[in-house]
Amino acid sequence: LPGSGVDLERFRPTPLPVSSGRIRFLLVARMLWDKGVGEYVEAARQVRQRHPHAEFCLLGFLDVLNPAAISGEQMEKWVAEGVVTYLGVTDDVRPHLAVTDCVVLPSFYREGVPRTLLEAAAMARPIVTTDAVGCREVVEDGVNGYLVKVRDANDLAVKLEQMFLLSAEARAEMGRLGREKMEREFDERIVIDRYLSVIGNLEN
Repeated sequence: LPGSGVDLERFRPTPLPVSSGRIRFLLVARMLWDKGVGEYVEAARQVRQRHPHAEFCLLGFLDVLNPAAISGEQMEKWVAEGVVTYLGVTDDVRPHLAVTDCVVLPSFYREGVPRTLLEAAAMARPIVTTDAVGCREVVEDGVNGYLVKVRDANDLAVKLEQMFLLSAEARAEMGRLGREKMEREFDERIVIDRYLSVIGNLEN
């Protein structure tokens, strides 16, 4: 079953931001080391050395009650360094996705299918994520985004730079293909029908 699916009416395609060389990457997740936040920050350092107009943002809860939680102090150090921008938390991710060029999730957490990636693809955003169970189900490598090695900040930096160097038209095409994939495979109506089918088979 393809996760919980995504509401394609609520998460509609929006045009990529119009910018003059400034590209915004966004990681949406609980702020856990297992979500690949450390790798994201290190990759951001590498990419910004060559492309200072690349912007790296983080959105999600800090200081959660989890042994893998990233502390507020650690986040403040990264922000002070100037490598990332922390956007806090939100009840509605759509405005943030609308001003983002690419969504990133370098997770090695034991994911299902991450809802944040489904929502990003539904809004026609290209994705960079790990070649891991759950994450890889959302991205066809080189089609609607890039897959990276797990726990490999260097490989992540390479793929983020590739995304940065694409034309705006190429990124938009990746996003369009991601939306089509959501319509084919992850529409929540399809997912609900599959759940009902499985339940029906169990009852029989």
